[in-house]
Amino acid sequence: QMQLQESGPGLVKPSQTLSLTCTVSGDSITVNYYYWSWIRQPPGKGLEWIGYISYNGYAYYDPSLKSRTSISRDTSQNQIILQLSSTTPEDTAVYYCNADLQPLNSDVYSNWWGQGTQVTVSS
Repeated sequence: QMQLQESGPGLVKPSQTLSLTCTVSGDSITVNYYYWSWIRQPPGKGLEWIGYISYNGYAYYDPSLKSRTSISRDTSQNQIILQLSSTTPEDTAVYYCNADLQPLNSDVYSNWWGQGTQVTVSS
């Protein structure tokens, strides 16, 4: 079955780059119609979608974060990688990896979440 596991440092200093890895098991990240997202939830706030990369490598980011965000994939490791540069304490959040399966012209939708990982940006 599909499983997503986030990993990376739990503490990042301001101005440094936050780097997280989502390791996927149960299916290949290159399988058609999968979309791989990073989502975060700051303390006391709602979920904030950061961006996604598609099964064919197309990436799209929230415009408010685009200048600082890079989502890439390592197909040999079956991993989705998030890099968020120039961090501030406002980037403190629980970060989630998410997978969506939506075949073309299909009414069936499938969704998976990782358990999330806490990242604190602080000196």
